[in-house]
Amino acid sequence: MKKQNKGVLLGAAFLMATSAIGPGFLTQTTYFTETLLASFGFVILISIIIDIGAQMNIWRIIAVSEKRAQDIANDVFPGLGFLLAALVVAGGLAFNIGNIGGAGLGTNVLFGISPEVGGLLSGLLAIGIFIVREAGKIMDRFVQILGFVMIGLTLYVMFNAVPPVGEAVTRTFVPTEISLIAIVTLVGGTVGGYITFAGGHRLIDADVKGKEALPEVTRSSIFAILIASLMRILLFLATLGVVSKGLALDPANPPASVFQLAAGNVGYKIFGVVMWSAAITSVVGCAYTSVSFIRTFHPKLEKHYKWIIMAFIAISTLVFIVIGKPVKILILVGSLNGLILPLALGVMLIAAYRVKIVGDYKHPLWMTLFGLIVVVSMGYMGIYTLINDIPKLFQ
Repeated sequence: MKKQNKGVLLGAAFLMATSAIGPGFLTQTTYFTETLLASFGFVILISIIIDIGAQMNIWRIIAVSEKRAQDIANDVFPGLGFLLAALVVAGGLAFNIGNIGGAGLGTNVLFGISPEVGGLLSGLLAIGIFIVREAGKIMDRFVQILGFVMIGLTLYVMFNAVPPVGEAVTRTFVPTEISLIAIVTLVGGTVGGYITFAGGHRLIDADVKGKEALPEVTRSSIFAILIASLMRILLFLATLGVVSKGLALDPANPPASVFQLAAGNVGYKIFGVVMWSAAITSVVGCAYTSVSFIRTFHPKLEKHYKWIIMAFIAISTLVFIVIGKPVKILILVGSLNGLILPLALGVMLIAAYRVKIVGDYKHPLWMTLFGLIVVVSMGYMGIYTLINDIPKLFQ
């Protein structure tokens, strides 16, 4: 593998992973750990399996078709790509408002400035990344560095929390309680909406595509899920260590409680760094990927896509400053993103068997079956959750 390709593959993996690890990710993980305790390990395990099934299929089909998801969808059924793009951009904008808010919260913890001012400054930093000529390379390195920072600091807090690891391992395989809304929310927050396409579209932009690139693309797709899952597991164990001692989390900001209760004032400052890192990398990944869903629809959009990305970030920042970001909205958006996954993955699986899209490529049967199981299970759980569980959040 070329050194240049290795850097791009690593950058794509971290772009996808850090896009997933945002304020919603932190909030959802701590919220459901407090609710399900050690049995949340089972939810994480199931979500990882579903995530890998979805991610491998989508990244491979994007790579072998050498097209972005919306163009593949339009080839499958005219107009479907526009619908998929609309859903992804709308969900991405909602997520990015929360991401900007998370960045503002992180700067508030670290420097004492208001979340609105912190969100504004963070938005300007994110916009600055796309002003420079080598925006792609800078984005890759930016998300890699902050990805390592988040994992390292959360690992420190996890050890300070002294979690009951034995119980967590046992309940991961023998849970006392199973929550469908938790599974849907986690999958939606990891590979739902725009997130699973972040790395795949980055590889297309970097010209890493075609059948010859499939082995590297597959490894990169799995590595991306493992990075996000490692962060999820560390935060789960840290939270479990705190709540198993009988300590209550602040419902207004559950993840901050975990870091502070586990490691005192130092932990609270660490939370500020982790929250800001998670938020700002998600701002970058969300804006980049959401805009990648519309840039192929017209030559002018393609020509000026960097300016559209900057406008996307600016709008997200402005909406946050005016409206804010409640915890329940982040959980709701994660669940709704889970509904986009069955549609997007279903389209990709159909495309895998269209010669005009993938040529003479033969998609592995086991991967198709894996993908179909994900489509059916996530479709069922997503609809069930939408009807039965989501309304309870707002009672």
